[in-house]
Amino acid sequence: MQRNRFFHRLIATQSHLPTAVAVMRGSRHYPEIEGLVKFYRTAYGTLVVTELVGLPVSTHACESAVFALHIHGGARCAGNATDPFADAGTHYDPFDCPHPYHAGDLPPVFAANGAAYSVVLTDRFTVDEVLGRTVILHDSPDDFMTQPAGNAGARIACGEITLVRR
Repeated sequence: MQRNRFFHRLIATQSHLPTAVAVMRGSRHYPEIEGLVKFYRTAYGTLVVTELVGLPVSTHACESAVFALHIHGGARCAGNATDPFADAGTHYDPFDCPHPYHAGDLPPVFAANGAAYSVVLTDRFTVDEVLGRTVILHDSPDDFMTQPAGNAGARIACGEITLVRR
């Protein structure tokens, strides 16, 4: 019975406006990527809902489209010619933990025909702690071992986490 209440509360949360949102935009090499990463406060932690379209589609069966997703400590999705999102900084890691124990390390995003939808509940950060930070989508899956960032590849999309106006 308690399990049913838990899932009912989480599902009901998604019918409300999120507390914060990051509007995701692809880099100049991936302009078709767009979407939202929504952040909800719950009694159990932060619910993170990711909705993306325009993702690269793999043509090889054994190379499915899996992308790393991380909260980064920087406040802006700006950068330079080498790294279009350099200002996003490194993974959000207020406790100086090794990877994959950074507060900003999230599960991978699995795409289907260029679209992805994922939901994760985390107690690694609150919505308030990540407001003003960034979300980065990388072009490769996170290996959850390599230091300092999981060998996740290039940054292909970014969004700035902002409070949703009520």
